[in-house]
Amino acid sequence: MPEPSRLTPVAVMILATLREGDMHTYELVRLLKERRDDRLVPLQKGTIYHTVARLERDGLLAEVGVDRDGNRPERTTYTIRDAGHRAVEEWVRAELPQIDRPSDFRVALSEAHNLDRAEVVDLLDARRALLLDSLDEHRAGLANAAERETPEQFLVELQRQSALLDAELAWQDSLRARLADRSLAWGIAEIPEHIKKKHRVSKETTP
Repeated sequence: MPEPSRLTPVAVMILATLREGDMHTYELVRLLKERRDDRLVPLQKGTIYHTVARLERDGLLAEVGVDRDGNRPERTTYTIRDAGHRAVEEWVRAELPQIDRPSDFRVALSEAHNLDRAEVVDLLDARRALLLDSLDEHRAGLANAAERETPEQFLVELQRQSALLDAELAWQDSLRARLADRSLAWGIAEIPEHIKKKHRVSKETTP
């Protein structure tokens, strides 16, 4: 099994989607695109098929059947293995507190529901400390630049990053509060039954 940190974001999202149920690659791509996950990872068919093959080789998923619908090509159905479940959780656990890999953080955040609510709160708290340190550094830099009478035109990027860090902290504090007071449903078990049923019907009627 590869180290969790060596999994690509695409691999993580494939494994995380298979946690919801066995499916073939065609449905996997359809579901990821339906959820607009192509905003986070490349969803070209070649990339998906190559990644699925690698995950199977690494023992993180396995074939569970092959079917054919009419004249369409055969479709192989895959299931996630126990090692795949652990790999998703470990990757999210490693990436969620980070602030220096924003693209990986977005994927980790989108899959954070695979972890227990209390653990996510702790991971966000660790990330908050890093965000505060970075914000302090940016503010100190702006203060030093003002003392040296640095022309403001050279500081606009620094000002922007400081504003983004402020907004990021405000957003994250809001998310943490909703997790802590349980006003945000979290994990598959807390999804309302009618939504679960709608999702199952959607999967069953995929062409």
